[in-house]
Amino acid sequence: MELANIEKLVEKLVEKYLNAETSLQEETTLKNYFTGGNVAPHLQEYEYMFNYFATIKDEKFTKTIQLEPKKSKKRNFKWLSVAVSIALLFTVFIGKPQYDEYKERKKAEKIYAQVSKGLQLLSNNLKKGEQAVAQLHTYESKVNQVLK
Repeated sequence: MELANIEKLVEKLVEKYLNAETSLQEETTLKNYFTGGNVAPHLQEYEYMFNYFATIKDEKFTKTIQLEPKKSKKRNFKWLSVAVSIALLFTVFIGKPQYDEYKERKKAEKIYAQVSKGLQLLSNNLKKGEQAVAQLHTYESKVNQVLK
C-alpha cells in the first residue's frame, strides 16, 4: 500500500517537473528516487533522464577556448567634440553678421513699405486737390466769360 502511495506521489512530482513547477526540494526527491535503483516499471523512462543528469553533472569541459580579442569600437570623442566646437564657432562668427544684415534688410523693407504707403496717400490727396483746383479754374473761366 505504501509503495503505491510513493508511486502516485512520484508520478505527480514528475508531472510537476515536466511543467517546470517543482521546487528544489522536490527535484532532489525525484533525483534520489530515480537514481536509487527501485523504480517502478512504468516510470523507468524517466530513470534514464535523471541518471543522465546525475552523470553529466560531474563532467567538465577541459579544452581551451581561443577567444579573439575584440577590436575596440570606442572612438575618440574628444577630437570629435573639438571639431564640432570649432565648426559651431565658425558658423557663429560667419553667420552673425549675415543675420544682422538680414535683420537690417527686413527693417529697411518694413520702413520702405510704410513710406510708400504714406506717399501713396499723399499722392491720392494731391490728386483730389488738383481736381478741386481744376473745377475752380473752370468755374473762374465761366465767370470771366459771363462778366465780359
